[in-house]
Amino acid sequence: MNEDEFGAYHALAESENDDRWAFGTGFTDALEGVDTTVAQGIDAGALAAYCLMLGDDALIYSHRLQQWITRAPELEEETALANIALDLLGQARMLLSRAGRADGTGRDEDRLAFFRDESEFRNVRLVERLDDDFAELVARLLVFSTFRLALFDSLRTSADEVLAAIAAKGVKELTYHRDYAAQWVVRLGDGTELSREKMQAGLDVNWPLVDELFASHPVQAALSGVAVDARTLRAEFDLVLDTVLATARLERPETTPLATIGGRSGRDGVHTEALGYVLAELQSVARADPDASW
Repeated sequence: MNEDEFGAYHALAESENDDRWAFGTGFTDALEGVDTTVAQGIDAGALAAYCLMLGDDALIYSHRLQQWITRAPELEEETALANIALDLLGQARMLLSRAGRADGTGRDEDRLAFFRDESEFRNVRLVERLDDDFAELVARLLVFSTFRLALFDSLRTSADEVLAAIAAKGVKELTYHRDYAAQWVVRLGDGTELSREKMQAGLDVNWPLVDELFASHPVQAALSGVAVDARTLRAEFDLVLDTVLATARLERPETTPLATIGGRSGRDGVHTEALGYVLAELQSVARADPDASW
C-alpha cells in the first residue's frame, strides 16, 4: 500500500463522534476528508455506475436484515444480524458517496438512497427477496457474504484508491459475516432431520439467484484495473460453498437460474417485485417531506 492509498484507508478507518445515518439530519459525509478526485485514465461515469452497483447491493440487503430485528430466534442472533446490517449500511454510505462524487452530479448518499426510482437501482436480485424463515436468511447470507468477500478482497488492489480503501475496510467485516452464516448453515444442516430439511430448502430457494452474481457486465469491462470481472470469483465461491455444504451434510442445489428480461437483470435496473416493497418502506419518510430535518 503506497502513501496515497494509506491516506485514503486511514481517513476511512477513522472513528467519528456520531456514526448515525438518517435522512435530513446533516450528519458527516461518509467520505469527508478523503480525496475523491478520479485519477486520470479512469472512466468517471463507469466508476460511479460500479460504485452504485456495490452500494445498492449493501443498502437493500442491509434493509432486509434490519427487518429481522425482533424476529430472530434469540436475542444474541438479533444483535449479530443488527451488527451485520450496520456493517453493510456503512459500506453503502461510502460507496454511494463515492458514486455521487465520481459522476459529478453532486448527489449525496441520502439523495441516492431515498430519491431514486426502482429502475435506477443496480443491485443484484438476490438481495431483494424476503426470507420466510431463519434457514433461508443464513443461506442467503452465506451466498452473499462469500461472493462479496471474494470481490472486496480482489478490489483491495483497485486502481481507484478510494474504492481500494473501502474494500480493505470491508474485508474484515465480511469475513465475520461469512463465518457467522457458515456456522449456522453447518449447525442446522448437521442438526436434526427437521433443521436439515429446512436448511436444504433455504439453499434451494436462494440458488436460482446465484448465477447473476457472476455475470459479466459492460461497466466492469470499462474499468480495467479498477473493477473486478465477477466471473473470476466463481471458483473461490464454489470452493467455499462446497466445503460448507459437505460439512453440513447438505446437497448443492440443482435449480434453474432466474431468467433475465431481454438479457437484462438487476445490474441493468430490472428487478423482482420484491424491490418495490423494500423501497416503499425505505424511502417513505424522506419522500413524504423531502425538505424535512430533525
